[in-house]
Amino acid sequence: MHKLLTELTYDGFAKQTFISFKETFAQNFKQGKVINIDLEKQDVILENGETLHFSHLILATGSSGPFPGKFVEPVTMENAIQMYEDLVKQVQEAQRIVVIGGGSAGVEMAAEVKTDYPEKEVTLIHSKIALADVQLLPSVRQGLKEILLKKGVQIQLGQKVINIQDLVMNEMKADMKVLTDKGLEIIADMVICCTGIRVNSSAYSNAFKDCLAEDGAVLVNPHLQVIGMENVYAIGDCADVKEPKMAYHAALHAVVAADNIINSVGKKNLKVYKPGSLTMLLSMGRNDGIGQIFGCHVGKFIVVMAKSKDLLVWKSWREMGQTKPS
Repeated sequence: MHKLLTELTYDGFAKQTFISFKETFAQNFKQGKVINIDLEKQDVILENGETLHFSHLILATGSSGPFPGKFVEPVTMENAIQMYEDLVKQVQEAQRIVVIGGGSAGVEMAAEVKTDYPEKEVTLIHSKIALADVQLLPSVRQGLKEILLKKGVQIQLGQKVINIQDLVMNEMKADMKVLTDKGLEIIADMVICCTGIRVNSSAYSNAFKDCLAEDGAVLVNPHLQVIGMENVYAIGDCADVKEPKMAYHAALHAVVAADNIINSVGKKNLKVYKPGSLTMLLSMGRNDGIGQIFGCHVGKFIVVMAKSKDLLVWKSWREMGQTKPS
């Protein structure tokens, strides 16, 4: 399940965002780390030495980055839940919180913290002038800024933090100095980093070294097949498709790839994936939000009803055929 950064501010909510693959897929699920892919033998090699043979292969390795957006090292579900719940306690204890990164994750994070803890001093630092994804409508990006300012978030744009390596992340530590390349100094009790997301290419970088984009994503054709291959597909963050990296898009990719495998076996025409008008909803706390649907600006009412109340967690549980815990 794709992890939403904003879940951390809901005390006790973290456990609702972990869904067991084993329960849904039973004997068809195999947990392990892929260390290589043998294209000639059509084998996937796991770290424990096990080999899985395939007739068709879908790469869906996603992206990696720092906690709380991602997990740097593998953890159990119980430990992961505890890490998020511990983070909630750290947020509750800190009075001055700095969020580094003004992409979609950063603006949602800053808004969530300020919504649940309005008495706290929250500062968002972003290296660019405009917030969130470049493909969003200018009116949406401006709206994000206005919502943050209305909530009382202090925004520092066009500034890059230059001492990240000296800062303690995700923990309460009094009087840390956050320095930017423009000479700004901000005193913080907690720093949350929402930057540094990278395509997770370690599983396939060796086998597909001649089919990679600069960022490590796999080059694909309009059918989402890896360039030069008929039985290997790439979807989600690891596919070199010119659109924002979002779970919503990954789900669209998955349908096309799955249908194309079936169509190829049945000697039918393959489907083409065409990036459409951007759909992105940004939850700005449980009481606000903004975004666009098929390229059209949508406001607070639609986003709150569709996403902000529970971040669409119910939808993931339903699609996995399981019941969400209370």
